[in-house]
Amino acid sequence: MNTLMPHFALMHEMTTEHVHEEIQLLANDFSTMFMETLAYVPRWESYYLAHDQTSTYEYLATQLKALQFLRGGRRWLLKSPQHLEQLPVLDKVFPGVAVVCTHRDPVPVAISMVAMLAYTARTHRSPVPVEDIAAGWIDRLELMLAALVGDRDVIPPDRSIDVSFDDFMADQLGVAEQVYGLVGEPMTDEVRAAMAEYLGGHQRGRLGKVLTSCEMFGLNEDDLRERFAPYVSRFLS
Repeated sequence: MNTLMPHFALMHEMTTEHVHEEIQLLANDFSTMFMETLAYVPRWESYYLAHDQTSTYEYLATQLKALQFLRGGRRWLLKSPQHLEQLPVLDKVFPGVAVVCTHRDPVPVAISMVAMLAYTARTHRSPVPVEDIAAGWIDRLELMLAALVGDRDVIPPDRSIDVSFDDFMADQLGVAEQVYGLVGEPMTDEVRAAMAEYLGGHQRGRLGKVLTSCEMFGLNEDDLRERFAPYVSRFLS
């Protein structure tokens, strides 16, 4: 991947050893938004959105049980943007689940995601329809954030926490301690030391930066802010 897309790590670092998203396990049941990130497939998107995802999340749980049986571990830690629009299913299939909702200004997030997907499209499309990709993903992200606004309260306060990006960047260990407290995990000196060591070797922007703008993708910032306003009003105002 680094050979085909040498700048990808500046947008989304991936190594052979780090923990990534279980969205690729969801893909094993052929019902996930993961396919949407690989190509422009509007018919797949319609199919996925039209189907209840309970059985697919149940298959995810089966896979996690198998992995835990093979490799051990006490807890399952899930991380995928797809869960934003599947909180009721997540809560049904994983009863008692604790959820950490992370929030950030959606405009730069959207632009960053569009940049990443337009860049990866170079591996399978020529020419790359940059503005079509941008318009399609803005629509998709608007749907996801609207689902989160509507379903956020499905997970009660004793099992959930909302964390702003700015708060996290200002005090990463402090926010981590809040999350540990939410799930009843002890924040020991050993844990703190491991986190501090990781952070020391993974400073933000250490690999470089990718400069982006709305104009690069045929988008208008004022229009985006209007479309994402319900999310911002609920979580960031």
